[in-house]
Amino acid sequence: MAEQQTEEIWKPKTKLGKKVANGEISTIVEALDYQRPIMEPEIVDQLVDLDEEVILIGGTPGKGGGVRRTVSKRTARMHKSGARYSSNAMTVMGDRNRVIGLGVGESEDTRAAIEDANRAAKLNMIKVPKGNGSWEDTGEDNSSIPFKVEGKSGSVTVELKPAPRGTGLACSDEVKKIMELAGIENIWVKTRGTTRTRENLTRATFNALKKLDEMKTRDDQ
Repeated sequence: MAEQQTEEIWKPKTKLGKKVANGEISTIVEALDYQRPIMEPEIVDQLVDLDEEVILIGGTPGKGGGVRRTVSKRTARMHKSGARYSSNAMTVMGDRNRVIGLGVGESEDTRAAIEDANRAAKLNMIKVPKGNGSWEDTGEDNSSIPFKVEGKSGSVTVELKPAPRGTGLACSDEVKKIMELAGIENIWVKTRGTTRTRENLTRATFNALKKLDEMKTRDDQ
């Protein structure tokens, strides 16, 4: 007779978690605006449905001398007993509307590393301010960002600029995935540096969105 699997009941440990469980906080934006950071990934699970995008940060030699991109990067650490290998993964999670998160995970196998990265992304969520993208547009489309902003990581710099309706996502495919998860439909993106390093490109893009959130928060205060 097969054993029945029982779903584990979440028991919040933080004050924010208890408020979410009690229904006092009912949206992810309210949780992010709370005076304490999100310390339990279950809080995010309770408040919003997220889509996942795994960043291809690894690579193996491909046919013809090229590089085949992979979802994880394998690293080795030397111990007395020999080399121990682990997989590193990076994921971006968003609701395709108002919030996005970036996480990095490490484990012995790729799937576990991705799950670890998803957990980290839920603890690293930010709001994404929206704007019309053009001073001539008096509507409330809010499909772009409110102002120009720049983010950096390593040698990579990413500049995000508001764009009017109909522009679309004027950026590389990797950055486009992040914009879609953030719910941005129109934007101009300019990148500088070694953008082939996808870890830095992803971090720089996320840092730009994070700076956008921080600057908008200061303006609203």
